[in-house]
Order: sequence, then C-alpha cells, then structure tokens
Amino acid sequence: MQETSTTLGETEPPRQHRTRNRWLAAVAIALGVFLIAFVITAEYVAHHIGPMLRSSVVSTLSNRFHSPVELDSLDVSVATGLKVEGRGLRILYLAGPTQPDLKQKQGLPAPPMVSVNHFIFHTSLHSLLHLKADIARVDIDGMDLHIPPHSGAHMPHITASNSRIKITVAKIFCKNVNLVIENSNPAKDPLSFAIQDLKLTDVVGAGSPMRYDAFLINPKPVGAIHATGHFGPWHSDDPRSTSVDGHYTFTNADLNTIKGIGGILSSTGDFNGRLDHLTVDGTANVPNFSLDISDHPVPLETTFHAYVDATNGDTTLAPVNATLLHSHFTAQGTVANIHGKGHDISLTVNMPSGRIEDLLQLAMKSSPPIMRGNVTLNAKLHIPPGNVRVVQKLQLAGTVHIQGVEFTNAQLQDRIDSLSMRAQGHAGDSKAAGSDLKPEVASEMTVDFSLGNALLLVPSLHYQVPGGTAQLHGAYLVNGSAYQFLGRISTDAMASQMLTGWKSVLLTPFDPLFKKHGHGLELPVSISGKGNDVKFGLAMHNADEPVSQIVNDLHSPHPAAPARH
Repeated sequence: MQETSTTLGETEPPRQHRTRNRWLAAVAIALGVFLIAFVITAEYVAHHIGPMLRSSVVSTLSNRFHSPVELDSLDVSVATGLKVEGRGLRILYLAGPTQPDLKQKQGLPAPPMVSVNHFIFHTSLHSLLHLKADIARVDIDGMDLHIPPHSGAHMPHITASNSRIKITVAKIFCKNVNLVIENSNPAKDPLSFAIQDLKLTDVVGAGSPMRYDAFLINPKPVGAIHATGHFGPWHSDDPRSTSVDGHYTFTNADLNTIKGIGGILSSTGDFNGRLDHLTVDGTANVPNFSLDISDHPVPLETTFHAYVDATNGDTTLAPVNATLLHSHFTAQGTVANIHGKGHDISLTVNMPSGRIEDLLQLAMKSSPPIMRGNVTLNAKLHIPPGNVRVVQKLQLAGTVHIQGVEFTNAQLQDRIDSLSMRAQGHAGDSKAAGSDLKPEVASEMTVDFSLGNALLLVPSLHYQVPGGTAQLHGAYLVNGSAYQFLGRISTDAMASQMLTGWKSVLLTPFDPLFKKHGHGLELPVSISGKGNDVKFGLAMHNADEPVSQIVNDLHSPHPAAPARH
C-alpha cells in the first residue's frame, strides 16, 4: 500500500501540468481567434463600413440641407471602440442664396455655408452591421457657419440620394465656432460672432427644433454672453426665417471699450421669433455709468422692449425705460449697423419727471452740479458711427423745462434772491436776502438747445424769478466749461422801486426811460464765466449778438471785452 501510494503521488504533478497546458493552449487559441476576428473586423470596417459610413454622412447632410456636401477624409478605428473621425467637411450652399454663381456675380468667392475642421463620434459595430448609426454625441472642433442674405434666386435642384446607413444624432458639442451672418445690403457689414462653446441637444430630425447652449465673448463692449434656448426647425429655402427663442445673460461688459463712456454693464433678457425679426425683453444695469467729459459715475438702470434683426444687427427700441440716479425717462428709436463704420443710433428721449442735478452730474465737470430742480425733457438723440469719443459725435436737440431752480453756489443764489426782491419792488429786503447764503426764491427755466461736437448752443433761454424774467441766448463749451449768454432782463418794478433812499428818489424821473414793452424795467445783460465762476453785467452794445458770434468769442484766444458789471 505504501509503495502504491508513493507511486500515485509521484505521477500526480505531471497530470496537473498537462491540464494546465491544455488550459493555456485553449486560452491562446481563443486569443488567436479573437485577434484574427479583430483583424478581420478591422479590415472589414476599413474596407467596407468606412466607405459606406462616409457615403452615408455625405448623403444624410446633403438631403438634410439640400446642398452638395464635401468630406476630405473619414477614418474608422476599432482600437478604442468604434471611433469615427472626420476632417474637412463642407456644406457648400443653401437653396440659392449662397450659390457660387451669385457670389461670382458680385466678384466674390463663394464660401461654404458650413465648414468643419475636425469631428469625432462613436458608434457600435452591431448598429453598423444593421445599417444604422445611433450617435449619442458628436464633438466638433473648428466650425465656420455662414448664414446667407435674402435672395430671390431659384432654388437649385438637389437629387436626393439614399443613405445606406441611417444616421441619427442626439447631441453635438462644438468648440471654436465662427458664425457669420451675411447681408444683402452693401451698406451694412456682415455680423460675426466668435462662439467658444456651443452645445446642441435634441438633435432628432429636420422637422424638429433643437436645444442650444452657447457661450461667447462679445467684441464691443467686451463681455461674456451665455444663451440657452431652442433653434429650428431649419428652413433650408430661407434660413433667416428659422425660428429661435431663448434666455441670455450678458455679464461684465466693459463700456470703457467704447470711446468716451465707462462702466460695467450687465444685462439679462428673453427673446423669440425668427432670425430676421426677434422680439427681445430684458434689463440692463450699469452701476457706474460715466462720460469721460465729467468722469462722474452714476447708476443707470433700464428695462427694454426691442425688435432685433439678428441677420444684420439692426435694432428697434420700443421703448427703453430708464432710471438715472433719481430721474426717469424713456427712449425709443433705432440702432442701425453701417458698413465699415459701426452703429448709427437715433432716439427720441422723453423725461416727464427728473432732476436737473442728475443730468448735470453725468455731463459736466463741475461738482457739485451748478443747480437743482425738477426737469422735463423732450429731445432727439443722434450718435453717428465713428471711432471717436461719444461726446465728440453725440448730437442732442430739444427742449428742457426746469422748475424750482436753486443754485448750489450760495453766492450766485444770493444774487438771484436779491434781484428777485428788487424786481418785486421790495428793495429793502434785498440786502438780507442777498447775504444770508440761503435760497429765498425758486426760479424757473425753459431752454431750447442743440448739442453737437462738444458744443451746446442755446438759441432761446427763458428764465423767470418772482418779479422778473430774462430772455437770453448763448453757448457753452462742454470741454472747457466756458459759457456766455446775452439778452435782456425785465422786472415788474420800475427802476426807482428797485432802490432805496436818495437813489430811489434820484431815479424816479428816469422811470419812463427804462420802462419798455409793458415792463417796469428792461435792460440788456451779459452772463459769462467758467464752471461756478459766474459774472453778471450790462451788455450795452452786443445784447443782440448772434449765437454764431458768441461761439467765435468763446473759441477766441483773445475774447471780446467783458460787459460792464
């Protein structure tokens, strides 16, 4: 028994060794079969599925967009799953507007409607063997998209081709997208948008809208835009009629990139409609809006309702409701894109209730503002295009009415108070009113004006205080804060009533001489100065000098002799 046992024990290891060798051989054979199958599969995919898939990609896009399609290369790899990589994809034109012959008539090359540098997607061999490709995600890096202008051109006939492999796509992720919206009007530049990231989901079929999520940097003012919404279905015969809706946020927009203004803008809003006619409702806020002529930041808040043609950038504002500090106003009009120059802005501005100090704080260097009071404003605003400061090209014309005017310069206000007392015939109260550094009277002012090239022209200024009025005309240099106004003042009281004591008695015989046009007194006056430094005087010979001559005097290095004070 012992020998038998020993013999059996000695023969056991070779038997286990043979069993292990059989398993190793089986594994090696299986691996060999797998490698052979893999090679055969790769060879089949490379020589059969690859060309079929390339043809199917081309025919699917051609049928979808009614356009010839070119594809430089399509490589299929099974090394890391079934990976498909393409380069040089071009969808040439859409339904006539971007046909080569139309471009050639304009002496321009015909860019493809869509150019894709590189794309990748994954699918399964099982799906391809059943002649379909359900693609969960396509990644695109580098795409140029040209939206053609309106055109009455005849739509070319594209013969539909059958796709041997049915392709469906669920999501498309794009990086480095350049969107160019061409314009049929030669006076307007095409719009160009550089989109850093674009995600398209619900990419089901030609008759369904898709969801988009886009991030881009706006060139001017520089700021980040994030937009989400729906796009489509695509109208291949007229892309501009394609529907779009969404919500956007525009953050950290640096207004300093526009010459002459400053501040950081943020805006949010919703839009819907067609590419060539979008309705937009939103808000825009600038907590530190400023003009460089004054550099006094003030808060500006707006809500707006607008119509936008996204194909050329033209916008109709109807209206904008805005608040500047404590002043409310509305604006409506157009913002048009001008070829090679920029935007032309034309607005009607209406301020039914505001504060004049708010406007002066924004527009003038002097601080504090020269006056306070309630203001109403009706004006036409025009900012033509041009690479110059806003204040140099801004044009504003209209009428301002200010009630309850009080001057922040105490000495100036005292002069007004004293003059009002005398004009009412209360000469005895004028001294106290003119020296207490407190406002006794509130005045009223109506101004017709035009502002352009940093020059404010005032053809008519009607100023009224209790007991007296002034009818003036003049000009104000915005950059230099220098001004001059000429005209006449009239009072209810006669000359002798404006004085006391022996001076009053002495002037009594001359009252008829100064009494004109039903007023107790009428005199020619001159008001000039710089900033808060105001000078009053008699204008004996030049009270009727035209505004054009006043402007020349202000620009002259040797101004005319000052009026008698």
